[in-house]
Amino acid sequence: MADSSQPSKVCVASLITGPAVITLAVTLLRLLGELQHWPSVLFSRSAGGGGAIVGISWLPIFFGPYFAVKIARLSRQPVRYGRAFAVAALGVVIFLAGGFLAFGPGNTRGRIVLGLGVMAAAAALQFIPWRTLAKVLIAYAYAARIPVAIVMFFAIRGQWGTHYDALPPEAPVPSVFWPKYLAIALIPQLVMWIAYTIILGALVGTAYVAVAGRKKRATPPESPQSAGA
Repeated sequence: MADSSQPSKVCVASLITGPAVITLAVTLLRLLGELQHWPSVLFSRSAGGGGAIVGISWLPIFFGPYFAVKIARLSRQPVRYGRAFAVAALGVVIFLAGGFLAFGPGNTRGRIVLGLGVMAAAAALQFIPWRTLAKVLIAYAYAARIPVAIVMFFAIRGQWGTHYDALPPEAPVPSVFWPKYLAIALIPQLVMWIAYTIILGALVGTAYVAVAGRKKRATPPESPQSAGA
């Protein structure tokens, strides 16, 4: 649905600059920690990152609400928050189905391509209920993930022993550099992780703004007498 009437213009570049710089700093810190063999609970070197605490995959949980609040203040909120949240939740389900299809047991290159397509479709759904938030999230996602793809290029080339060049177990990964880089770095970073960032950011951001707005409307205005007390 279209955003509400008389909206203010949203400058996507200025909105994502701060979060993009923070995300880049976390990426570089993560790389340094892995190269220096700092504690694995913080800087895991296993394929996929091993759920390490220091990493950028957690950041959409925080930046999703940040973007949503900023956009809502410019009157670019969706017509119905409930519908936007439902679409985001549906996106999560579709994304997980695509992930299982691509990376589940017995996966093949054909299934990986199909699964990534399903994930991209789940992200595209987020443009229906709240286009402005989705546009900001996709811009942030690429700003976050392109540096990772660059780091992975050099990590795979140099065999750095980090999670950036670790091979997924039992995955049909080519041994030649360019096919390997495309398979484990460029395509996942610019498809799967982009979709992940959009969907998670939309889900948490929509929920936060909807709840915060409801609490604000439920809070009675302060009376003049109490204000002067």
